[in-house]
Amino acid sequence: LEGRLRGLILNHPSPDPSVQYPPPPAHENLFPGAPVPQFASQGSNPPNPPPGLEPVAAPGPALPNADSTNKKPRKRMNQAERRQASSQLSIPIGPRAQVPPTPQSAGLYSKSPGQQLQSGTQYEHHGPRSAPFRGNRDTPCKFMVLYGRCRNQDQGCPFNHDVNRAAAPGASAQSHSRNQSFHSYNGPPSSRRTLFDPSSPRNPGHSYNNSGQYQMQPEDVKTQTDLLEGLCHSIIANAEITIADIAEKENFRIMIESVARDAICRYEREQNGVLGFPPESVQLRCFGSLSSGFATKDADMDLGLLSPLSRVQPDSPNSPIPRLVEKAFLDLGLGARLLTRTRVPIIKICEKPPSSLLAALLEERAKWDRGLDGNTEKVHEADVAVEADETVHEAGSRLPARTGFPSLRQGKMSLQSYYSFAKALLKRLGGRDLTAGTLGNFTEADYCFINDFSREFVDGLADSELRDRLQRYPSLRLQDYQNHRTLYGVHAQIEGEKLVMVWESRAIGEKDEYLERQARRHLTAWQELQYSPEYGRDSLRYNRELVNAVEHLKTIPTIQLSQHSQTQHESAVSYHHRTSRLLADLGGFDTPSPKNQLLPSVVRQYIQGIYLPEIRKQMQEFAESRPGVSLRTVARNHKALQLAHDYEKCLQKGLYPDEAVHALIGSYVKVLRAPMTLAQVPGRNFDNFVVSYSDELAGKGPELLRLGNPSKMAPNQPRDPYRDKLEFPKSGVGVQCDINFSAHLGLQNTLLLRCYSHCDPRVRPLVLFVKHWAKVRGINTPYRGSLSSYGYVLMMLHYLVNVAQPFVCPNLQLLAPPPDPNLSPQQIEETVTCKGRNVRFWRDEQAIKGLAQANALTQNRQTVGELLRGFFEYYAHFTAVSSGQGQGFDWGRDVISLRTPGGLLSKQEKGWTGAKTVIEEVISPREPPSSAAEPVQDDAGVGQQEPATTAAAVSTPTTAQPARETKEVRYRYLFAIEDPFELDHNVARTVTHNGIVSIRDEFRRAWRIIKNAGKSSVPQEDLLEDLALAGGVRDKEEFQKLLAELHGSTWNTVYCSPADAQNEVKTGSGAE
Repeated sequence: LEGRLRGLILNHPSPDPSVQYPPPPAHENLFPGAPVPQFASQGSNPPNPPPGLEPVAAPGPALPNADSTNKKPRKRMNQAERRQASSQLSIPIGPRAQVPPTPQSAGLYSKSPGQQLQSGTQYEHHGPRSAPFRGNRDTPCKFMVLYGRCRNQDQGCPFNHDVNRAAAPGASAQSHSRNQSFHSYNGPPSSRRTLFDPSSPRNPGHSYNNSGQYQMQPEDVKTQTDLLEGLCHSIIANAEITIADIAEKENFRIMIESVARDAICRYEREQNGVLGFPPESVQLRCFGSLSSGFATKDADMDLGLLSPLSRVQPDSPNSPIPRLVEKAFLDLGLGARLLTRTRVPIIKICEKPPSSLLAALLEERAKWDRGLDGNTEKVHEADVAVEADETVHEAGSRLPARTGFPSLRQGKMSLQSYYSFAKALLKRLGGRDLTAGTLGNFTEADYCFINDFSREFVDGLADSELRDRLQRYPSLRLQDYQNHRTLYGVHAQIEGEKLVMVWESRAIGEKDEYLERQARRHLTAWQELQYSPEYGRDSLRYNRELVNAVEHLKTIPTIQLSQHSQTQHESAVSYHHRTSRLLADLGGFDTPSPKNQLLPSVVRQYIQGIYLPEIRKQMQEFAESRPGVSLRTVARNHKALQLAHDYEKCLQKGLYPDEAVHALIGSYVKVLRAPMTLAQVPGRNFDNFVVSYSDELAGKGPELLRLGNPSKMAPNQPRDPYRDKLEFPKSGVGVQCDINFSAHLGLQNTLLLRCYSHCDPRVRPLVLFVKHWAKVRGINTPYRGSLSSYGYVLMMLHYLVNVAQPFVCPNLQLLAPPPDPNLSPQQIEETVTCKGRNVRFWRDEQAIKGLAQANALTQNRQTVGELLRGFFEYYAHFTAVSSGQGQGFDWGRDVISLRTPGGLLSKQEKGWTGAKTVIEEVISPREPPSSAAEPVQDDAGVGQQEPATTAAAVSTPTTAQPARETKEVRYRYLFAIEDPFELDHNVARTVTHNGIVSIRDEFRRAWRIIKNAGKSSVPQEDLLEDLALAGGVRDKEEFQKLLAELHGSTWNTVYCSPADAQNEVKTGSGAE
């Protein structure tokens, strides 16, 4: 502001001093608290006013402060008055000729892709266009003149904001393109946002652009790009797959291809009577990262099994080929497992399975052969988050008669377990709950059924007092079918009423009068909600109000104390930390004294909330024997007993097979379970109980640290819902691969990615860097709720094709040449239409390589570091980027569509606005019997497939009855990436709520590290820090702190020295 005012003073001639200016119109109301700029100071004259603000001659000598002494202070305007005052400052917009739209794709295919690019015509960026500017750009903005800023500047204010420059008639409106790329003036904003505008000017003299977004200085950008360049170079050197690894995988592919050919040929000859079935027609073709050129070290091999001459195609639902191939691999001693509940059936194979894994796989196959359901695979589509079930049932499903549900009783279950049991029972009965996804096709019978089920859910509560209180509310009179309720809302109502009962029976009050009044307001709001007349008119809205009210009740500290307890797998350290924080929220402190009446209540609740009954009993005995102890002392004893329990559980599971280690752990468990002793700590007589000392454990501290914290080991951790006994190890089992039986479109996708890798030598290192970054940060595991590597490749290609300016890669699908009318059906299936999908793109690899080597495909000359910097910034936030050339990706609204000009669609356009669960049928045929049909030969002596009638006339092969199974497929659209060919397939459908939070947090973290690169005032972080290794180091440091707390001074003086302990933490983490 100071610089602009200085320029305003210097660039305008001095006016006549005999005139004075009118005061700014109501500036104090438009911008409360903003300083009024002083246009004149001592020894300087005020500047000439801009057009429309001409000076008014003074009628006479003006008295100083006349207005301020005689005028009453005006009342601050409300929002409507401010809006009216703002409209009075506007200037009429002059007519302006509309800019004709630029032709986008006209004549795009008039020449072949090679001719277009060789002729020197730059490939056009197909970004979304914003509306043309319609304002009078030559008129200065009064807000800028009066206040030095314009509050409408970011929203598309059409007037001149450059107060250092006199507006020349006919001045170009080009300088407004920076703001106009977001919104048009005097109209609604464009539904599709402009990404990056190459014509947008940049003002290197300012650190902030017109929208207030911080602009990087050139030296900062250089430091950031140098950091990324160095990281990318080191990653490519270490993460790139070697020629030897590729050769090893290729040899393994040839071997298993031979096994698959023998199995399929034997079946076709013996079962289908095709004597001359050609073995070479069966192929295992490689696709995925190994074929596209984006493979990293330890990358698995993806293979597609093609057998076009088989009577029943391998990807057919009733094809026996997948089971035949699986059995052939198991008989050979390979690890093989058919997964039928994935999106498409696949066989996972490992070269050298451990004996225990191979035995388990053979046992599972034997169960299937006997007709038993031995499928223990995890449904990777299952949702790990608690979401509203929006299941799409088969048409015509019948609901059971409403005759009561005798099994719907709570018993000894917790409320949450009872609710989960009720949802499962509702699903088994063919019913469904009312949600936003099922609202459109919810029938009157569905409403009546869910009302009856919810009433039985309330009647089945174990707490009679709670049940009676609920049944008095009119919102739970579910006999009236005109008032529709949901099971989800009834559960929230039960939970909230239970919290109200807890508050009414509390023994202590809130911290102060303010919190007490706030708690009573929450309870009053809850009671009013129970009698709200809206409960049966809009059930979904009423559910949201109930959930919000319950969340408010949960914030009351006294309710939190009454509900406070340790969860099943929560560590004693975490439980103590939560209790200490709750004690502080209640206004207490951890120092025993007669005046501290709150501490005994908190200690009592802490002991009652301990999860394990045996530890809870020992803690009660400890508290009774030592009354008046602090919470810290009680928690220390709890931590010792919990640690002993975790060690014993690991001993029972055989995690310490070495006899010396077994004896050490046994001795240490006895020390932990022994009564705590009173240590002599000067000045502290209430918090000096520590674990007793043992001579036989002297110097064993480093060994205990090396063994690690037992609470972090598998027996003491919650069961991983994605792991099972048949999961393959990640290493030590030789070559691993996946055989896909429906890989036709996968092969097309691979070829498309390979052509993109040929477009520019920077594409491959960029993709490899992003894949490595996602792997070390733990956000590339789709069956755990995050995104696949294929999704990150599409994200990078979207940036290179549609966002980077100029583009790095052309859009190969838009450059697809017209199809040759003389193509054979097989060629059409391979190049034009595959499985009913449009797979046309520019697939001439040699032409793409030649043009890329001649630098004829792109005019972008940015380095790899600059492109990586732009990539992370683009996905880190959807506001304006630091370069001033557009804004970032909107995760909540945008769909990445590589085929689309501009690269973005909206979720509304795609219809991808809500998650749903679809129940699909899986047909898994049994293996056919050994009886064979006689072979049938054609005239040439080559076996071929006969029509069904002819085959039946000769001999009818016995076919097995298929085993019908169902699977639930969860379609999520929290993050949306459209497949280039399967337009109804969301590549990011596996991303859950926790997954998208993790992915977005990692992009923000990466951009924060890049933005702070080279700044000495900011702690520098490692962009590629391995999350698993960092977690291991952190766990060991926390374990060392725990042992030091338990033993006090004896830990460092007797068990180990501090240096030894620290060295053990470092070496242990490195080994891990």
